[in-house]
Amino acid sequence: MWIFLIISTLAWGIAEIFYKKGSLQNEKYSHLKTTVFVGIFMGIYATVILFTQGVDLKSFPINFVRYLPVALCYIVSMTCSYFGVRYIEESISDPIENTSGAIVPILCAIFLHEEFSPLAIAAIVVVAIGILCVGFFDKKGKEERNKNLGKKLAVWAIAMPFCYMLLDAVGTFLDIFYTDDVATTILVGVTEDNLEHTANCAYELTFFLIAMGILIFLKAKGEKLFSTGTPADSQQTGVLAKVGNQKWKILAAIFETIGQATYLFALSEGTGIAAVILGAGTVIISFVLSRIFLKEKLSVLQYVFIGIIFIGIIMLSFI
Repeated sequence: MWIFLIISTLAWGIAEIFYKKGSLQNEKYSHLKTTVFVGIFMGIYATVILFTQGVDLKSFPINFVRYLPVALCYIVSMTCSYFGVRYIEESISDPIENTSGAIVPILCAIFLHEEFSPLAIAAIVVVAIGILCVGFFDKKGKEERNKNLGKKLAVWAIAMPFCYMLLDAVGTFLDIFYTDDVATTILVGVTEDNLEHTANCAYELTFFLIAMGILIFLKAKGEKLFSTGTPADSQQTGVLAKVGNQKWKILAAIFETIGQATYLFALSEGTGIAAVILGAGTVIISFVLSRIFLKEKLSVLQYVFIGIIFIGIIMLSFI
């Protein structure tokens, strides 16, 4: 289990850096192209798992349809993230996005009538304070975004991490009904051994189909997948050169898929510490790497409140 958890945490943390490097402000459909690349690699991996991990092929079509609401929550949330990271520092967007774990217990309390423990309440309050203060003390970033993007786009940009947070939380909440217990799941023809793989294949194949739909949309718009829209692109003639134009998006997609694959196998071992490592570890890794490789600099107060968010995430993960 531990080796899978470590690989998954590192892969997702590294993927966040590649997402940022591949997200170009001036590339109109940058976020959609990222979604396409992720969908392609997810589809390849899902096809392998579908035929190697005991998934019931006869019942899979109906399970694919039943899992669609969960898959769409995850996929739309990720596309929102790809849009936002074009304009927002990774050091700010990633901690906000990964506080979706603070929303899930609230949804459980509202819809499942679960009670909060004092520690859970404290953790949610800590996360909420951290998020609000990171945004409040981002005055310099707000001014620069308003100046460079215009107020309307600047508002949309900062809203995207919050959209991810909410949609991912809803997806995670719904996932409880699908993968928590084989006896109560609404998926059919599943066992303890293939339940999670069945749900994951449905998610990743949905991602692939959406990616194909986006490809058709880009084609209709006359947009080339391997072009970033810069003058230098028009001079690229070789296949490798064209692929190189989108190398960061492709690398992000590869590491995202690696993280998804290893996480699934780690999850099958079923220990609580997995949530701690993945919940806080991924954020911390991407935060450190963004400081080293992206040269992102925040104010001292922002670093303090991001640290508070980390504490809240760790508390929630243990809970």
